[in-house]
This record gives sequence, C-alpha cells and structure tokens, in this order.
Amino acid sequence: MSKNKINEMFDEIGKKNGISEVIINDLDNVYVEKDGELIRIDVKFSQEDVEAFCQDLAKFNRKVFNPENPIMDGNLPDGSRLNLIHSDYTKASHAITIRRYMKSIKTFDGSPGIFGLSPTWMQFLKVLVKARMNVVVSGGTGVGKSTLLNLLLQEIPQKERIITIEDTRELQFGSPNVVRLEARPPLGDLKGLTIRDLLKNTLRMRPDRIIVGEVRGGEVFDLLQAMNTGHEGSMTSVHSNSPGECLMRLENLYMLAGYELPIRALRYQISSAVDFVLQIRRDKEGKRIISHVTEISNMEGDKILTQDIGTIKNGEFKFTGLVPSCFERLKKAGLPTDFFIGT
Repeated sequence: MSKNKINEMFDEIGKKNGISEVIINDLDNVYVEKDGELIRIDVKFSQEDVEAFCQDLAKFNRKVFNPENPIMDGNLPDGSRLNLIHSDYTKASHAITIRRYMKSIKTFDGSPGIFGLSPTWMQFLKVLVKARMNVVVSGGTGVGKSTLLNLLLQEIPQKERIITIEDTRELQFGSPNVVRLEARPPLGDLKGLTIRDLLKNTLRMRPDRIIVGEVRGGEVFDLLQAMNTGHEGSMTSVHSNSPGECLMRLENLYMLAGYELPIRALRYQISSAVDFVLQIRRDKEGKRIISHVTEISNMEGDKILTQDIGTIKNGEFKFTGLVPSCFERLKKAGLPTDFFIGT
C-alpha cells in the first residue's frame, strides 16, 4: 500500500497500547477508542488522503469501492478489520472505521484477566473446547466476539481438521490442518459466494469442526444441521445482548433460510445443536467482560431450557451453584471432579 497521512497515523497508533478502534467521521473529525473510551484526536486529512487510502484498501481486498458499491468490509494488511461507507451517503468524506487486530492477545494463558476471567474460569472455557461442545459467542457491537472466538480456537487440538468461514477475515490462529474460506460478493463477471454457499460446500470437505465467524442470515440453518450431524465442537458468534436474546436471534435467522417449521421443531433443532452460550458485554467502566456462561440443556414443551453456570456477582464472575448437565463429559475432557467446589 502507498504511504499517506492516514497510514502514517495508523503506524503511530500501532506503537501504542490500549487503542482498539480508529474512527474517521470526516477530514478533521477523528476518534480512537482507548481502554473502552472514545477520544477525539487532533488530526486533519485531505480529501485526496482519504480517497487514496480507501482505493488502496479496496485493491488490497480485491473489492470495488465507489458510488455503485458504497459499502465495503475488509482487512488491513496487519489483520485489522475495516468498514468503509462512501461519501455519497455521509454528506461529508468517506466514513472509515477500523477495528485493530490486537496482536498481544494470543492465548488464555498469555492474557491474564481478559474478559474479567479468573484462571479457574479460563480452564473451564478450555475444557469446553476440548470436550467438543458447540459454542455460540453472543455480544453487541465491539465487545470482543472475534477476540473470544480466537482465544477458544487456540485450544483446538492440532490434529483436528478445521474449516473457517467468514465474510471479513478476523479469525487468527495457528492450526496446521485448516482451510480458511471467505465469502465474496459478485464482482464483474464473477458470481461470488455467500457464507451459506461456502457452508454447504464445507460439509463435503471432511471437517472435524466448522467455525463461522458470525451468523447473520439463513446460514444458521446449515450450521445447526452440521452441529447436529457429527460436527461437534463447532463455533460461531451472534450479535445479541443476552443469552435469551441470542436464542431468539437464532430462531429469527433460521427462518430466513426459507424453511417453514413448527416453532417447537425449530427450537428443538437449536437446543440439540447448541451446548453453551458465552455472553460478552461491557461493564460500567467500559471494559469487556463475560457476563454469562449459559448451558442450553433441553426442551420443556415448546420452551428451550437454559441454566446459567456462571454470572457476574458484585463485579466478579462467579459459579451460580448449577452444575452443567454435561458434567461427566467435561470431566472426561479434563475438568477436575471438584471444580465447582469453592469456584
């Protein structure tokens, strides 16, 4: 990529700790998020700087950004996530939002206290992965869903074959037996492939685990089918603000697949596929925390039964007193027999 004032600013920001987001609203209206707080910085760009930056990134991501293609998601060369909206829709310059790829966050062991978790609860999340539980990471915008997914992925045994599917590449992990698929919109004579297209094909690729970066549409149907037919230990994330809302969102997305199913049958599909929901939110100070570890246990009538295994109490993540119904399976994966005593 060519060097301009925006690249130079981003290089400087990369040398600083705690900055997770860069937001360019206009040529002289620029913010960074540092430790959960938005701070306006004193910088001004030219229209040429912004246009050149956007076109460089469109070329890097093999996409088109212009009035006919006014929204673009992509990545920077360092892995940071990018969103562009064309100036035709902002009444100002192009709007640029960059979510920085945090290179310092690699593993649970190397990130003490991340998401407010004690070493004990980090061990629990590691065991969920080793026990091949199907996990949905739930959270709002910018709370760290991709970061938590990345941490969980580090715990997958390297002998397993993993297929990841994303529309913008955010998952970063070092498994040797992995195929990374990325959805593409139609471009010129190229047809393009959706996440759902890729997910259907993935079932023919002999995956041990299927990881979908985030589900936003009818691909939920195919993922739940995969989870229910032998691809245990699969994971995804969903945009929602509570475990209950997460299940409702899965229902709504399932319906987008175009299948008419009685509500009880639909909920049975969800309850039998998903084992745990990990809910992330920000606390009062703006820090990203896990607020719930919720087990999806069974059905009663047409209602999905859930139980919170861990929640926030007085600012700390604590055991609720409800032992998971899959405790024996977790023990076989390495969870100590006395894990919940004193947790």
